[in-house]
Amino acid sequence: MRKSCILVVAAVCVAVLSGCKAKESLYKAAYDQAKAKELTDSSVKEPVAEPQPATPAVESTVAPEPQTSVSTETPVVKVTKERVTTIDADDASKLKMYNVVLGSFSISTNAKGLKESLVADGYNAFVVQNATGWYRVIVASFDDRESATAFRESIQQRYVGRFNDAWLLINQ
Repeated sequence: MRKSCILVVAAVCVAVLSGCKAKESLYKAAYDQAKAKELTDSSVKEPVAEPQPATPAVESTVAPEPQTSVSTETPVVKVTKERVTTIDADDASKLKMYNVVLGSFSISTNAKGLKESLVADGYNAFVVQNATGWYRVIVASFDDRESATAFRESIQQRYVGRFNDAWLLINQ
């Protein structure tokens, strides 16, 4: 009698648990949907989650000079001021006052990967590091702000949707 009660309880438990079991296909469908969204998002914007730096970095948003065009929208340019140094000694001569940054990474391998991609596209890109340890990928460096801003806009036009968050870094 005891064995039959145990078997009945075990059979009921198995039936209940198997009835509540989530289908693997539902998990796969949700995973595929999330992966597709991630790929779409990464093609629009570089996935960089950057915490606020511990050292004071002055950030300001500057609108470029109004131009005589039909569009009434004025693009907003992100500008930061921080001291950076090149990670390769050979690149030290490339670093100037106004820099166009296309990526910011906490891992040097990721920064070097973007740099190599830009070099393959014909740019003289290089990687710098700030005081908090973040690696910035600079595609071009200039002595004047106007040239840097114009170059940033040309990069955004060439890589539509990829480097919409390109910004200017003023080396202190």
